[in-house]
Amino acid sequence: MSNRLKVTPNDLSAFWMPFTANRQFKQAPRMFVSAKDMHYTTSDGRKVLDGTAGLWCVNAGHCRPKITEAIQHQAAELDYAPAFQMGHPIVFELANRLVDIAPKGMDHVFFTNSGSESVDTALKMAIAYHRAKGEGARTRLIGRERGYHGVNFGGISVGGIVSNRKMFGTLLGGVDHMPHTHLPEKNAFSKGVPEHGAELANELERIVTLHDASTIAAVIVEPVAGSTGVILPPKGYLQKLREICTKHGILLIFDEVITGFGRLGTPFAADYFGVTPDIMTTAKGVSNGVIPMGAVFVKKEIHDAFMTGPDHMIEFFHGYTYSGNPIACAAALGTLDTYKEEGLLTRGEELAPYWEDALHSLKGEPNVIDIRNIGLIGAIELAPIAGQPTKRAFSAFVKAFERGALIRTTGDIIALSPPLIITKGQINELIDHVRDVLRSID
Repeated sequence: MSNRLKVTPNDLSAFWMPFTANRQFKQAPRMFVSAKDMHYTTSDGRKVLDGTAGLWCVNAGHCRPKITEAIQHQAAELDYAPAFQMGHPIVFELANRLVDIAPKGMDHVFFTNSGSESVDTALKMAIAYHRAKGEGARTRLIGRERGYHGVNFGGISVGGIVSNRKMFGTLLGGVDHMPHTHLPEKNAFSKGVPEHGAELANELERIVTLHDASTIAAVIVEPVAGSTGVILPPKGYLQKLREICTKHGILLIFDEVITGFGRLGTPFAADYFGVTPDIMTTAKGVSNGVIPMGAVFVKKEIHDAFMTGPDHMIEFFHGYTYSGNPIACAAALGTLDTYKEEGLLTRGEELAPYWEDALHSLKGEPNVIDIRNIGLIGAIELAPIAGQPTKRAFSAFVKAFERGALIRTTGDIIALSPPLIITKGQINELIDHVRDVLRSID
């Protein structure tokens, strides 16, 4: 390891850190300098167990050989090629490999560089699709309260997390929101998908009545809402959304940026719930978080609706300089190879019962008011400190880091989503860290 990585830089002021309490961090920096498999190494040489797969993205664990080698080889052979009016073989190979594991009928992939870009791409596709079909009045977009769909203007408009929206003006027009599905009074300490709340899907019918279906382009939801604190869909909820959207000719978009690529023990949440959307946004796990990449999956009929007019004309005026970047594609192919060889896209199904029992063993610990889980995702909701929301969970985050575990907090909720290579022993270790932290904070 280079000496440069062993020390904290002399000046931390230049970097305005994202989604960070910058002043607090720069008073007591938390620095990672290397990683391998399930652990980070800090600048002072401590090992930290990764309980969050980085930011929900390092599904195959850290510094995996096939991914590293693929990147190194590609960087030396073809570093960049334009995606506009040009191509390179590896991007077509990757698209085919992704379609092979996608839900049936999702036959086309459009590449982006992040979940936020994937969401905005999907929203534009939905509106443009209806226009291509001669239904140009369908421009309205429906999201959900407490939904997270990235941080671009389209994503925060259909999203429903107040802090992500309140400082940025009026956002997109023509957006409405369904209620979230968090019902702690009925579903607290549920194991897996909760029993109560499927009727909340009927709120979409109310919105259709309010605006008329002829004005609505798409509904976008996370099958499992992650960044807002792991909110699960009640039994039958997603199925009802699918039925209502089909009935009214509205496109259903699943935001699978978190749930895609094995997080629930299936390749995608669409497989887990047996509900196929019309468009599916992904990122994070597609390249194991190593190089930024996103992928939007669409059904054949959506893609084909654009393939009209003269052959020389651009069909969809959208894309990014780095769409299908060769090195990102190599990282994604190395990731898919690792998933396949180690069975990681379905390993979560095997571990889920053990994970569930370990997580729910925290019931009764100080300040724990709810526990939620599905696949290899978990949440421990804490009672907030009166007048100081988020402080209790943030204290838990800092103490967990000091004790050797990386957890994620949102509001007063601890969220866990470890790499899919985690062992049962490491699950025990992670939960023991959380237990110790809960007993140590006020």
